[in-house]
Amino acid sequence: MRKPNARERILETAGELFFQRGYSEVGINEIIEKAGTAKASFYQHYPSKASLCEAWLQAMHDQSEVFRAEILRSDASPAEKLTRYFDHLENYLRESQFRGCPYSNTGAVSDEQCCGIIRHIRMHKESIRTFFRTLAALHFSDPKRAEDIGDRIFVLYSGANGEAQNLKTMWPVHTARAAVLEMFQD
Repeated sequence: MRKPNARERILETAGELFFQRGYSEVGINEIIEKAGTAKASFYQHYPSKASLCEAWLQAMHDQSEVFRAEILRSDASPAEKLTRYFDHLENYLRESQFRGCPYSNTGAVSDEQCCGIIRHIRMHKESIRTFFRTLAALHFSDPKRAEDIGDRIFVLYSGANGEAQNLKTMWPVHTARAAVLEMFQD
């Protein structure tokens, strides 16, 4: 197995720290120390902490896109695909001890001056919204209705994620999943 290079070690280390404590609570010196790299190496690969955060957000987004594409390609019904996505959220929240959405957490501590970070957050959230619209279009023949239902699912999903994180309980995810599946019964 190949040993990770300095760029990969920095990204992996920063990702773990950003996820555990939040982007604003982690400093460059800590990342450099824990990644076992030199400061010059850090700046060779990432000109700033913000650019490192952008790379982390992009890497997570790319993984999420693969998962969503896999769900869309499956032979399951739209309701089964939605169930799988909500099940994934539930498993993620349990495994992460209710850390919640890294994009929402990072967005909460980033302002418009962090335009690259905000751009990545918006892109990721919009891709989830598009995913739900696509799933809704598999069930509802009217494109406008599918769009509206997809947006409702996005809001239910996002709200469930946030409230599960806040309350450290799964009932928001279960309630949102049930509401979404009711939409697909007609």
